[in-house]
Amino acid sequence: MSIVSLTKLLFICTENSARSLMAEAITRHKYADRFEVYSAGSAPTEADSRALATLALHHISTDGLYSKPLTAHSGINFDYAIVLCNKTAAECANDISAKHLLAWDFTDPKRDGSSKAFETTLHELAERLSMFVLLHDRQHKAAPLKPLSFFKLLADETRLNALLLIMAEQELCVCELTAALEETQPKISRHLAMLRKAGVLLDRRQGQWVYYRLNPNLANWARVCLEQSKTAQQAELAPLLANLAAMGDRPERDRQCCA
Repeated sequence: MSIVSLTKLLFICTENSARSLMAEAITRHKYADRFEVYSAGSAPTEADSRALATLALHHISTDGLYSKPLTAHSGINFDYAIVLCNKTAAECANDISAKHLLAWDFTDPKRDGSSKAFETTLHELAERLSMFVLLHDRQHKAAPLKPLSFFKLLADETRLNALLLIMAEQELCVCELTAALEETQPKISRHLAMLRKAGVLLDRRQGQWVYYRLNPNLANWARVCLEQSKTAQQAELAPLLANLAAMGDRPERDRQCCA
């Protein structure tokens, strides 16, 4: 059973062909450690090729993006549903199961049809999401860490080794941990989200990459426990550090990373 679950976030517009798909892709690209993200349309059509091209131009993955109806997500209780146009808000407000329903009215870039319109929508969505995440993080600030919660976090081998690797290297990004631990990026991101939400780790964004470090304000008893664990775990950490070293020097690893 997960100790910390990701916040479920749904983006909705009429056709689910541009705005909501772009919002879904941006959120997965930048905030995968915080949100389990979906999108849908009240009258879905097809993903707009110009929206996909704009995302690709900014190195944002479009894998798995396609237009879908709200019924595709029936049975999911969302924490937030964000409607990106007033028309859709009026049409489907009663069909959404979410704790919080927000309305962000973004002009459909297909009305203009130019590449500039899609670029503008991408940047405006990214800015609005940045503000939303800032407020979300403030509202969900971690409670003081309790020993029981801390030891439950350490009880998972992947989380423990990720923590010890971060301590050994001072700071690591998701792709470095993926290489060192030989696990998938989504799995590593989920574990890092749990550690960050518990206040054990802090993160910082540099360009398209997110780096994680031990929280300098971590309680002394927890820090001592981790230091002793790192000493006791040296033999197990050695091959993981070797995997990390095999990626090359830091600039080379940066070029391989994808947040």
